[in-house]
Amino acid sequence: MSVENQELRKAGLKVTLPRVKILQMLESSVQRHLSAEDVYKQLLEAGEDVGLATVYRVLTQFESAGLVVRHNFDGGHSVFELERGDHHDHMVCVETGKVIEFHNEEIEKLQKAIADEAGYDLTDHSLVLYVKPKA
Repeated sequence: MSVENQELRKAGLKVTLPRVKILQMLESSVQRHLSAEDVYKQLLEAGEDVGLATVYRVLTQFESAGLVVRHNFDGGHSVFELERGDHHDHMVCVETGKVIEFHNEEIEKLQKAIADEAGYDLTDHSLVLYVKPKA
């Protein structure tokens, strides 16, 4: 049984050809943050016969099953990345839309300290910096 089939079964999803193809594409893509349209275009370029509605449906199922994380960055469209269990934050270039991942331990400690000072335990967070190239 392929790794993709095992991942789908572990997530409680039935193994179907569109799900396997989309999961394989997400795992092999150089770009880690893909919109449903990006996934659809890459599948078309690879000669796969999967409709855009199917891509949206499968990505939503993957999100519900915890296989992918959906990010809604400014600009109005969602992007998806595989859930790899490693926490990181994002920078988004406002000129190109490029998404840059980063992790900074000082920022992590500061966020926890802010929650502690307010009397809360930090359970999760999302930090997105919107950036542009330096002139």
